[in-house]
Amino acid sequence: MLQETRVHRCGWVSEDPLYLHYHDHEWGVPSHDDTHLFEMLILEGAQAGLSWITILKKRENYRVAFAGFDADRVARFGSARIEKLLADPGIVRNRAKVNAAVVNAKAVRRMRDEHGSLAAFLWRFVDGDPVINHWRSYRDAPVATPQSAAMSKALSGYGCKFVGPTICQSLMQATGMFNDHEAGCFRHRQVTPREG
Repeated sequence: MLQETRVHRCGWVSEDPLYLHYHDHEWGVPSHDDTHLFEMLILEGAQAGLSWITILKKRENYRVAFAGFDADRVARFGSARIEKLLADPGIVRNRAKVNAAVVNAKAVRRMRDEHGSLAAFLWRFVDGDPVINHWRSYRDAPVATPQSAAMSKALSGYGCKFVGPTICQSLMQATGMFNDHEAGCFRHRQVTPREG
């Protein structure tokens, strides 16, 4: 009889298929795609005060509601579009968070104009390369770092909302600026194949 091999994942991952897929295929993978980075900026802000699984379950609705996370299109959302979004049960209907998405889209356009891309702007806070950590438990990882504090300050300087140091740290972990997979997680080495 074959013995079932149990895959070790980070301790924060539940058995929910959405969570498993997100952890196994996306979280911590270095992303330099501006659309994806804008998506994660919006979703991490929307998650403030909520569980991440709540956002994952609404993610496809967010993609439709926010024009595929096209920052140029979202930046043009007017008050009528915002009111329509606030009536959409498929997203988090929080006026401050919906308004922040539009404000942040306008800021992203300015960042791209000044830095060439959103990726170039965000990745400079880790000097362009992922920070590789070796936490035994996800609980050992800090909720904010000097890098996320610097990113928060810079994003706030562009007028962005819902971009505190903890939200920026989550963004940096999600998009691979930090490899904060637990050292024993099967994804730790996969997202940094050149290490060791």
